[in-house]
Amino acid sequence: MPENAAVPVAVCQFAPTSSREANLERIAELTADAASRGARLIVFPEYSSYFVDPLDASLAANAEGLDGEFVSTLSALAAEHAVVVVAGLVERASDAGHVRNAVVAVRGDGVLAVYRKQHLYDAFGQTESDWIEAGETGEAATFEVAGIRFGLMTCYDLRFPEVGRTLADAGVDVIVVPAEWVRGPLKEHHWTTLLAARAIENTAYVVAADHPAPIGVGHSQIIDPQGVVLAGVGVVEGIAIGVIERAAIERVREANPALRLRRYRVIPA
Repeated sequence: MPENAAVPVAVCQFAPTSSREANLERIAELTADAASRGARLIVFPEYSSYFVDPLDASLAANAEGLDGEFVSTLSALAAEHAVVVVAGLVERASDAGHVRNAVVAVRGDGVLAVYRKQHLYDAFGQTESDWIEAGETGEAATFEVAGIRFGLMTCYDLRFPEVGRTLADAGVDVIVVPAEWVRGPLKEHHWTTLLAARAIENTAYVVAADHPAPIGVGHSQIIDPQGVVLAGVGVVEGIAIGVIERAAIERVREANPALRLRRYRVIPA
């Protein structure tokens, strides 16, 4: 893997709605903007394909498969702009009453990785499990761009360090976190603290895209392996761009050999 490998990445903070067509139009606009500014990986929030607040039965009516319009449009955008796009998808589940809260990483030639949210947001008065089918725990969804390995997780999974550790054990250099981090007392503090913690403990970059206010806390960020915010957005819609550098990852890991060993520990079967 080249020591000087570098990947410009963008987080696109926008507010998905109940209009699937409008969501795709906004994603197309933001993708073109981010690509024109040099981004090679472009990250959108959780529920980018379809979103209502509160969640309701319309999720199932608007769910799609990986061969549906949402993923095919992302693939076309990725091909047009020579980028990789990551975005949240409301995916069809195993029964008609539920959906999967999925994240897809898509290139011009198709899907690179799929992650289904493992820990559902049954907290702070919310019950995501009423509508969402959980993904299998312990599975790592990874892909590579220019020799740098990226891994996926979603929103509430951020509160569970073992999800990040699973990705670290799979050798990721960057943790990508599409989210709809709901506003509430101290929730912005939780969001920014947990993002930094996942970066520091796993010696990895964290790239996180949230919904803007008034529903999300905003503060989409690109964080380096020491927990330093390299670029970010406030509480409104916007784009932040930063560069993932192989040399920076290696410097941190060489300075923290005990953490480096933890990343590649053998897990008993």
